[in-house]
Amino acid sequence: MTDSTHWTDVEFAELDLGDARLDSRARKIMEQFSDRPSASIPKSCNGWGETIATYRFLENESVEWRDIMEPHWAQTQQRMSEHPVILCLQDTTELNYRGQQITGLGPLSYEVQRGMYLHPTYAVTPERLPLGVIDAWMWAREKLNADGVRPGLKESGRWIEGYGRVAEMAAEMPATRLVYVADREADMIELMKYAQSCGTPADWLVRAKTNRALPDGDKLWAHTLDSEPLGEISFTIGARDKQKGRKVRQQLWAKRVALPAGRGVTVEATCLIAREIDAPAGVEPIEWRLLTNRSASTSDEVIELINWYRARWDIEIFFHVLKNACKVEAMQLSHIDNIERALALFMVVAWRIAYLMRLGRTCPDLDASLFFDPDEIRGAYLLTKERRPDRPPTLNEVLRLIARVGGFLGRKGDGDPGVKTIWEGIQEVRVAALTIKAIRDEGE
Repeated sequence: MTDSTHWTDVEFAELDLGDARLDSRARKIMEQFSDRPSASIPKSCNGWGETIATYRFLENESVEWRDIMEPHWAQTQQRMSEHPVILCLQDTTELNYRGQQITGLGPLSYEVQRGMYLHPTYAVTPERLPLGVIDAWMWAREKLNADGVRPGLKESGRWIEGYGRVAEMAAEMPATRLVYVADREADMIELMKYAQSCGTPADWLVRAKTNRALPDGDKLWAHTLDSEPLGEISFTIGARDKQKGRKVRQQLWAKRVALPAGRGVTVEATCLIAREIDAPAGVEPIEWRLLTNRSASTSDEVIELINWYRARWDIEIFFHVLKNACKVEAMQLSHIDNIERALALFMVVAWRIAYLMRLGRTCPDLDASLFFDPDEIRGAYLLTKERRPDRPPTLNEVLRLIARVGGFLGRKGDGDPGVKTIWEGIQEVRVAALTIKAIRDEGE
């Protein structure tokens, strides 16, 4: 990356909003949001004029949020094509704007709450490197009517539409196998039936919530467990909420089944069950029941699918960055359409933060200059008072410095930095880089 090239210039090089001035403004806003993801819109902008220009852009009715994301979708698909297998993670999150005067919002899980829903499809590799967002839905619910029925589109349809979009992409990427991965909400026979009717161009893997009755009268889960386990899987889970991180050991079962899908119709699927053994006292054992179109008759095949499902956690990381780093629920905008335009920008920022974190772990020895400009690298060393090596610094070295600026201690047992210290550090390092550039420009 050169002195003058920001990563947003590359990601949004093909942006076309129908007006060169709008394209330029969108790239500028993206750069500002990425430099200071946790700042308010006025604070992220350089002065009152930039702030007004940003609000005008977000209020511009001629700008569609999908057009803003289009170049990122294209770049993401290009990154996906470089891998043999891609996991397409899909989930929904609530955005709560209660207390703000924003037109167009609706109720959330509680009727008194005010907000909207975001349902993206997030592409990651089996090694859990995030490649970007490939699709998204945004909507606000309508209020319940007098009969307790909620009018509007059926929300469950977004899962089937999401699979349909992944299937379309699969046809465009014959060298890459796409796998649709989702949690319990996607356990719908309509989705599985739709995929089968299309010839299953993309694999699907969902967590089961329904213990279905099979054609012979057996129940799905008991039928799957009615044999010896195929093997075991072991992995470590990090600390979440009030639970400590720990090692998990699960036994594995798999059974090919025919799921009833209407009169005389069945869907061929594999049911997988991963059941924890020897869980610590007082801790609820982890058990996953999964359904997939793929066959899995060996321990290795089942382990591969379990690891693919475990990668679903990465979309939760994406939501965490979006809400807590980018602070999208704190945006003070007047209309839901304006929020959607801002979210289109912040989704790309959130992906970039998660991407850097994961790449620093999986490809630590890459040249840092591929991801940061020279002033950013210099700023990271100056703020941590570290001496630069005689050789080009690696990505992991610079990321750890950035995380230290954001509060990461970097002690022997601390492991790799997480997204929070990276996003906190990026803001400070970017300010240092801009200061270095300003001083250099003044001296010329």
